[in-house]
Amino acid sequence: MMNNKRPPIFAVLASFIAICLTITISSAADAQETAASQGKPADMSKPVQVYILMGQSNMLNFGKVKGGDGSLETAVKEKKLYRYLIDDEGNWTVRGDVRNVRVMGSGTGGMRQFNNEWMTISGNVGVEIGIGHALGDATDAPVMILKSAIGNRALGWDLLPPGSEGFEFTDSKGKTWVHPGYKGSPERWEKGTEPKKIGWYAGMQYDGDVARAKKVLGELDKFYPGANGYEVAGFFWWQGDRDSRSEALSSRYEKNLVHLIKQLRKEFDAPHANFVCASLGQSEKGATDGGGKILDAVLAVDGASGKYPEFKDNVAGVYTHPLSKGSSSGSHYGGNAETYMNVGEVMGKAMVKLMKSK
Repeated sequence: MMNNKRPPIFAVLASFIAICLTITISSAADAQETAASQGKPADMSKPVQVYILMGQSNMLNFGKVKGGDGSLETAVKEKKLYRYLIDDEGNWTVRGDVRNVRVMGSGTGGMRQFNNEWMTISGNVGVEIGIGHALGDATDAPVMILKSAIGNRALGWDLLPPGSEGFEFTDSKGKTWVHPGYKGSPERWEKGTEPKKIGWYAGMQYDGDVARAKKVLGELDKFYPGANGYEVAGFFWWQGDRDSRSEALSSRYEKNLVHLIKQLRKEFDAPHANFVCASLGQSEKGATDGGGKILDAVLAVDGASGKYPEFKDNVAGVYTHPLSKGSSSGSHYGGNAETYMNVGEVMGKAMVKLMKSK
């Protein structure tokens, strides 16, 4: 009698079902992990949660998508990083619950629109990608990432908020300079001399960036179809390169940053909006140069530091040096997309943590 070593049919079926079940569970887990990035609709009965991004070139889109090492394509498709950015076919995912809006203008001039779309990869990337995905995953409300920024601007001059006072600073050569408060001009003048106004004033870029953000919010249906009102839920700030190059402005950065946080909340009638700021990527803890002063200011305003009790659980500072892949803010981090993705993800998670603390 021939010995039939094949398993009975029910054993084959059981094995097949077990394999299918394993695949199904695995697929379900993968689907759950990437559901938000596959176009999850938001609960449109809720107001749009608006997060305003401001700063200078750090906040702009210099992360390259193509071009070998340092590009987003290499990071995602070869290094297998940021897997939520592509679907099973390798296409860039599109979020149906996060709107990406970016506008720009110089000073109080006109507004140029760069982005008005559902969150996806289109053109170079900035921190808005990591931020948008983190926030979209954290809430079922519709989210808008609203960036209003331009490069080469200083908090102590171009972005100086209303109510800021002027000050005097004696530089390392013993010369004393007068720096104006909000609306003052020029940028500085030697003490004892007569200032000569120029076609720019302290806070001119602040005024323009705020006005352009408000213009977007005033035309909400154009920028978030089907919106049922909005609330400004938070601010993101990544800036400081130009201030770091000035002895006077870097020494004043903490004071200006504190005032900026308070003024932006007042400006957008959002007293409880959370605030996340970040240091320059090249600056390490312990540095005493201008970049080190920017870093110290960012860490000081973090609510966990205890220096400003009113910022507890509503302001966070992000130390970006460990997240940067090299180069510096002045060189736009060499266009390395991983730097912008890493910083964006951590800034986004910092905001989510503040949200949960409430």
